[in-house]
Amino acid sequence: QVQLVESGGGLVQPGGSLRLSCTASGFTFSNYGMSWYRQAPGTERELVAGITSTGGITNYADSVKGRFTISRDNAKNTVYLQMNSLKPEDTAVYYCRASFLGRTYWGQGTQVTVSS
Repeated sequence: QVQLVESGGGLVQPGGSLRLSCTASGFTFSNYGMSWYRQAPGTERELVAGITSTGGITNYADSVKGRFTISRDNAKNTVYLQMNSLKPEDTAVYYCRASFLGRTYWGQGTQVTVSS
């Protein structure tokens, strides 16, 4: 059974940091490109960051470049999103996604709220 389980969300003050984790099971994690998306109320889900199967290439939305870092540990079947210098506009539900040869899996999401 395929599962993607996100964790690490929560409430943080502006300027603070959080690290999200997404642990996979039920498929060969090391074959899959991984990405983080987010969705704020009333908006469409948007790509935040992506990483290739080996971790050699990453990409970021312009809004998070220089503040967020995506990484992965294939031995632990886990992808991370380190989020620094958080802003209120980063508030959203964050989802991880796995994709490979047309197959796509999504996690259930974790809430990140940036507020004083």
